Amino acid sequence: MSDINAKVGRNNVGRQNVMGKEGLGDRNENGDLFLDFCAQNELVIGGTLFKHKGIHKYTWTLPNGHTKNQIDHIAVKNKYRRSVLDVRTMTGADIYSNHELVVATVR
Repeated sequence: MSDINAKVGRNNVGRQNVMGKEGLGDRNENGDLFLDFCAQNELVIGGTLFKHKGIHKYTWTLPNGHTKNQIDHIAVKNKYRRSVLDVRTMTGADIYSNHELVVATVR
């Protein structure tokens, strides 16, 4: 798990071994670095694998309350990719933060 402010976005062209098509938003520089790290360490980003509404994808809200991004991630070894059944955020968790709780369901 990480909080590295990496926006990986939804474009997975050339990165299919590291992420799915279900990311949120556009990629930033930290996203590129995180994708490179995942590729080098044979990791896959769980939050990009599963189709959910945006409310179950975004992990951080800007203090203005309107800007939402997916910047917190759960990455697993690619060989365990099929063991990950779901990854989503749990909005409204009582954690007193502008970050949402990221939860993975694993077989």
